[in-house]
Amino acid sequence: MPPGEHRAVLTVCHPFNPPTETSTMHVLVLAEHDGDRLRAGTTAALGFARQLASGDGDQVTCLVLGDSVATVADDAATFGPVLLGSHADLAEPLADRWAEVTAKVVQSESIDILLGASSTFSRDILGRAGGLLGGAMASDVTGFLRDGDRLVWQRPMYAGAVTASVVLHGSPLIVTVRPTAAETPERRSSPASITPISIDSGRLPSSTGHLGLDGRPSHRPDVTEARVVVSGGRGLKTTEDFERLVGGLADRFDGATGSSRALVDAGLTPNDLQVGQTGKVVAPELYIAVGISGAVQHLAGMKNSRVIVAVNSDPHAPIFEVADYGIVGDLYDIVPEMIQHLDAD
Repeated sequence: MPPGEHRAVLTVCHPFNPPTETSTMHVLVLAEHDGDRLRAGTTAALGFARQLASGDGDQVTCLVLGDSVATVADDAATFGPVLLGSHADLAEPLADRWAEVTAKVVQSESIDILLGASSTFSRDILGRAGGLLGGAMASDVTGFLRDGDRLVWQRPMYAGAVTASVVLHGSPLIVTVRPTAAETPERRSSPASITPISIDSGRLPSSTGHLGLDGRPSHRPDVTEARVVVSGGRGLKTTEDFERLVGGLADRFDGATGSSRALVDAGLTPNDLQVGQTGKVVAPELYIAVGISGAVQHLAGMKNSRVIVAVNSDPHAPIFEVADYGIVGDLYDIVPEMIQHLDAD
């Protein structure tokens, strides 16, 4: 266990649905997608599912929902069997409708574990599905242990200062997985089966409707999907400086931009860029922290990045404790020089 990290043990019980003992395990992974391909959080969840269902006869299935999402199903089939629920009433990811369909699939397919990415999207749907099913849920899981016939789920608490070991008693089990929990599994040499499921639109909830999507246009990848993330913090003074320095450096890597909470609270960056305990959790190949001191809340969202580079004027900033490479100095001098060297190459 790393220094300063503590471990807690929690037990979550649901007395109404005791688990059934079976010789095999069937895991269902709810797919997040962009209409064409699976998102990185889902591929990581599929990798985690394969670690879980590693015994003879165990099975991992991906559930793809939406409308006209055959290309998503084709992508998912390169990892394993797919259940495809395609219907106009599922075109928009309304949580109550998707949860209803997901719960029905769990029941009809005798699913033991319902798994999804640890995102706002999946937590909403899987939480609702768990309520419909009467199962027990653990969120933000980063690993698991086998203790005899039971699974012990590991999840961080208190900004990563504590790792809780959680035992769930119930059926089915519902788990959301952080993207750092597993690598994307290898794709199959030939695609697996895609099985359509029937959607009874008359039984779908109709109390909510989709009014529209107000997205922030950007030419950069999502911060949770990018191979390289460059984040800015309190050391930046204006939105223009953020775009010129943080955005400029990120663009040299075809990467994404992220932000500390300080810049979001100051109104300099939108909240969808926030990385940290109350923002998004990322684990890119390269994370560059520019002008970020390294508060524990921010570290909780990026400390599992493969390589961390920190630029800060304070040599005692906590960010240097987790950084692989540190540069002490004024970001307004260092970042333009970094961009200049990258352009020269």
